[in-house]
Amino acid sequence: MISFASWSVLTVDFLIVFFLAFGGITLAALLHLVNAKWRFDVRFLTVSFFSLYPLAFVLLLILLWGGKTTFPWVTSSEPRPFWNNLLFLSIRDVAAFIVIGVLGTAFVKLQSIADRDPESKAAFRNVALLIPFAYVLFGTMFSWDFEMTLVPYWESSIYSIYFFVSNFGMFLSVCVSTIYFLNKSGSLTKPVGEYVYNYFAQMMLGFTILWIYTFFAQYLIITYANLPEETGRIFHMQYGNYGGLFWTFFFMKFVFPFAMLVFPYNRHNAGPILLVAASITIGTWIERYTWISGTSNSAHMPMTSPFDIGVTAIVFGLAFMIVRTAMKRYKLIKA
Repeated sequence: MISFASWSVLTVDFLIVFFLAFGGITLAALLHLVNAKWRFDVRFLTVSFFSLYPLAFVLLLILLWGGKTTFPWVTSSEPRPFWNNLLFLSIRDVAAFIVIGVLGTAFVKLQSIADRDPESKAAFRNVALLIPFAYVLFGTMFSWDFEMTLVPYWESSIYSIYFFVSNFGMFLSVCVSTIYFLNKSGSLTKPVGEYVYNYFAQMMLGFTILWIYTFFAQYLIITYANLPEETGRIFHMQYGNYGGLFWTFFFMKFVFPFAMLVFPYNRHNAGPILLVAASITIGTWIERYTWISGTSNSAHMPMTSPFDIGVTAIVFGLAFMIVRTAMKRYKLIKA
């Protein structure tokens, strides 16, 4: 039987794929709502990530099928909130996927025709208005289901914000890295202007600062109250078997990105931006794993077993091919 620590790798891969898909339409919607001129350079590239949504749904079904391993509280004799049961969790998560799928599909379709069909512009804007609300609402729900409630009765009023801010910063990093490599390889049918890197860098800096604010807002409140049922989880991650991972993601998601992007020179050069993007992306994966697997007493380090490596290689190999196919379908990259 696969251990919870190894199975957690699949949970993390699911969350990364899910927020890459959801982040793609969310960024395009936000840029449209604020009337950002540079959205015309990237909007179809960002929504290409929504093609990952079916893969995320398959991964969700696998995790729900293996619910006893995905959620240790299922087989635990410890008391838990009455609403925290596997059946209700499965129903609400699948329902959320259906709603997001309908919204995302409508957004992608309307975006492709809104410029040439005036009658679609109002509908497109209305759908775009709903996307950020959906991101916050369902991001909150998934933060509770797959991370916060892994320890029954452990709670944080700011955890959901911390969670989806972190994942959106990760999407920005993956997106700018993808654009950079497509530009550099000459694969794009219409190259993206290099000034776009600066816009991404500014957003990455903003979300880095917002992430560290939510990180410390949560950390200080929990440690200041010093309630054992709240501090136990934090201290276990910070000083336990995963202490190294805890400080690693802290460095990769805040110290290095902030030290780099706070200087205007680095925000105007693709090389430093790419280094920061890689740091945030890897740091987010480690962060998700630390919060999930860190709820157990396992000392298992990620990517140290054939299952960890194999499942991650399969998931992200499929993700690469799916996004590449979508970009070809949208005629964004050369066949």
